[in-house]
Amino acid sequence: MTSQLRVAITGIGTISALGLNAQETWESLREGRAAIGPMEDPALASLRFHNAAVVRNYDPSAHFTPSGIDHLDRFAQFGVVAAREAVRDAGIEWTDDLRQRTGIITGVGIGGQSTQDVGFVDVYKRGRDRVHPLTIPRTMANAATSQISMEFGVTGPAFTLSTACSSSNHAIGMALLLLRSGAADMVLAGGCEAPLSFGLLKAWEAMRVVSPDTCRPFCKDRRGIILGEGAGMLVLESLESARARGVHIYAELAGSGMSADAKHITQPTVEGPVRAIRAALADASMQLEEVGYINAHGTGTSGNDPAETAAIREVFGPLADRVPVSSTKSMHGHALGAAGAIEAVATLLAMREGILPPTANFTEADPLCDLDYIPNVARPAKIKAALSNSFAFGGLNAVIAFRAVTS
Repeated sequence: MTSQLRVAITGIGTISALGLNAQETWESLREGRAAIGPMEDPALASLRFHNAAVVRNYDPSAHFTPSGIDHLDRFAQFGVVAAREAVRDAGIEWTDDLRQRTGIITGVGIGGQSTQDVGFVDVYKRGRDRVHPLTIPRTMANAATSQISMEFGVTGPAFTLSTACSSSNHAIGMALLLLRSGAADMVLAGGCEAPLSFGLLKAWEAMRVVSPDTCRPFCKDRRGIILGEGAGMLVLESLESARARGVHIYAELAGSGMSADAKHITQPTVEGPVRAIRAALADASMQLEEVGYINAHGTGTSGNDPAETAAIREVFGPLADRVPVSSTKSMHGHALGAAGAIEAVATLLAMREGILPPTANFTEADPLCDLDYIPNVARPAKIKAALSNSFAFGGLNAVIAFRAVTS
């Protein structure tokens, strides 16, 4: 492979059921503390399932003016909050030139669903003749991207990707390509989601893939996903730029791999994830022996977990038994379009702290899921490289590869 730009992660930000910022999130991950519990909204009482990974103790007024709250759906608020933290963490000093050379890419699977639900209730149930005048800007999937650009005066390439559960990983992978191409010198990339509205929850109820209690990835008695919400954002720039600025570098975003199953809209294959994992490793010029951790897609469904296990075995062969794997969805739930970004933050913090987050709620392993899933208790481990998997409905796969910066 020819020499290409090396890309560093210099800032992270997140908000999830595990915590309102990266530090709180890490403390929960390190302790293996699942943030799955009852949804407290009485309007949701009729659902067949009652648990979710909710961002609790979140006060919009602590982050936005009344006008800002009025303009932004919950999902976009999360995106802005995470972006602010990532920018602070990266120690960015904005100049006009940097603003013009900075890009923003967010991954969003659903968008402003709660705002849309309210509009539908107003029109179809209450018979009102009009909806909130800001329904469209609150609902549109690119709302977070647009607000982040206005927040920092960023005028470079800015857009939103939507590939269901792989949205964030696709966004981060596209950020890598944007930097390598020279189209930007810095990119804010990640994703945000707030899918816990009645209408959407009824749709998930109809699919019969949501667990009635908790999320147990890779376990014999797993019963499905637990929906979550939140956001994660990364600041990406060239390794040369990061070193020149003298800022902390979490890791190098060494590669990304993308593929499509082209088989079934909801049932995953093994072959598609295999191609994405191999593509990420090849893009990163990463040897199998380097990989010390995999943050799995790990949804806790009957279809994903054996397929992902088989894909990892296919790629790693005899080395598969030596690679620790965990699903942090067991703690922060499945945040759909934001999942990959939250998991990227978890992976980067694991690399920095030398502690691998566990698969919480683990009981008895499924015979078809026979890897080292770091059950229940975090594990000390200094790792040089890691992968983070995202495999979406529609058969769209995105894997990102991180490498510790030592030279």
